[in-house]
Amino acid sequence: MEFQGIETPRLDWSGDALAIGVFEEGTEVTGELGQLNDKLGGTIAELIAEVEFKGKDNSSAVTRVGGGSAIRKIILVGLGKSESLTVDSLRRAAGTAAKVASKEKCKTLGIDLPLWNNDPDTTAQAIAEGIELALFKDLRFKSDPEEKGSPLERVELLGLADRQGSITRGLQISSGVNLARELVAAPSNIVTPMSMAEMAEELAAEYGLDLEILEQEDCQNLGMGAFLGVAQASEMPPKFIHLTYKPQGTPRRKLAIVGKGLTFDSGGLNIKPTGSGIEMMKTDMSGSAATFGAAKAIGQLKPDVEVHFITAVTENMISGRAMHPGDILTASNGKTIEVNNTDAEGRLTLADALVFTEKLGVDAIVDLATLTGACVVALGNDIAGLWSTDEGLANQLLTASKTAGEKFWQLPMEESYFEGLKSLHADMKNTGPRPGGSITAALFLKQFVEKTPWAHLDIAGPVWTEKDKGYNSAGATGFGVRTLVNWVLNPA
Repeated sequence: MEFQGIETPRLDWSGDALAIGVFEEGTEVTGELGQLNDKLGGTIAELIAEVEFKGKDNSSAVTRVGGGSAIRKIILVGLGKSESLTVDSLRRAAGTAAKVASKEKCKTLGIDLPLWNNDPDTTAQAIAEGIELALFKDLRFKSDPEEKGSPLERVELLGLADRQGSITRGLQISSGVNLARELVAAPSNIVTPMSMAEMAEELAAEYGLDLEILEQEDCQNLGMGAFLGVAQASEMPPKFIHLTYKPQGTPRRKLAIVGKGLTFDSGGLNIKPTGSGIEMMKTDMSGSAATFGAAKAIGQLKPDVEVHFITAVTENMISGRAMHPGDILTASNGKTIEVNNTDAEGRLTLADALVFTEKLGVDAIVDLATLTGACVVALGNDIAGLWSTDEGLANQLLTASKTAGEKFWQLPMEESYFEGLKSLHADMKNTGPRPGGSITAALFLKQFVEKTPWAHLDIAGPVWTEKDKGYNSAGATGFGVRTLVNWVLNPA
């Protein structure tokens, strides 16, 4: 599909479908909208009256234009109240318009949305992202899919002729989101530690990234007892993956992104019971999927920042070699961990990954993981949790997420809660009491980062949606990629 910014005004545009953004207070057919309505023989006024279109956020209306009009269909997309317009409002509106145009079998779409904050670059990027994300369909595993993909061939962004670079940036970021979606959605017999390593090799080759893959023996030599404790029951060998993007010249800063990479989580000997959603544990590598998605986007965007993408990939399975509840593991920083729950395995893999990452001498570390059900209980399915040892880093991430349209809420790093992790025989247990479970998980991870500014993102809720929601179709959302990319690009 081709995207192009053009200067053509809506009155002169021609093509299959013209989508126009309308605020709640802008449904009166006057001004430019009135001029277009007159040109189209009153079609817009009739549509607004017929469906009682109010301009509500995420609403839409479509009708065919009669006669010999140069425009075949008109799509109205609601933007809500003008004072509430956000970047994500534009992203959602563009996605809605694209879905309607696709359903109406249109090949060309003109889209006319207002500027956000008088910023044409951010506006163009958001529109491109919204369309590309909304039209994504994962049909890989359908033998005869009813939907063959969108018929759209060309999208023209009215009034944004000089913003092709921003449009391209939006498409590059979206390609990273869609990679993450595909990885999360694929079943665990497709996405394995081996296939994740192969994907890393493909990313490195295509985008000029450095790649280091540590095999099981390498991890043993580095003393990664926590990671290998989780991995020991699987017949598939673990892979510790380290991708690096390096800019030309001296990097402005050095950052690291660490993703949880459990390609399947049975719960181990604390096996997940029937009805627990165990079939969805293919999504337990959503952190590593977002890490790879960010790597793909950054590899195309080529900022002046060095970025390390790290994930310890394995399965958490059951066999005669499985770690037992009560086992004591030694992480690569020498800290000992009593495993009181084998189903709290992600933090064990992240522990050794964080120790490894800090030794790289980066300026900041962000990890993200589908770590706790407690975070979903606290914040629901649409909001991720954020914890940090550095308020500057936390603010950078919150700013990045706001532009990305991904919701985070910062929770306290309540040190007194670490009492719940204390062990009689080891330095700590891997889980604490039920109350505050997402906070104690963050406190556990904190023990494996000594001095580097660090943030932990618990993304367990938003990585999957059961129904269509805005530009996210039902299934994997690729959550986290846009926030991570925005953070890396942040000039701070």
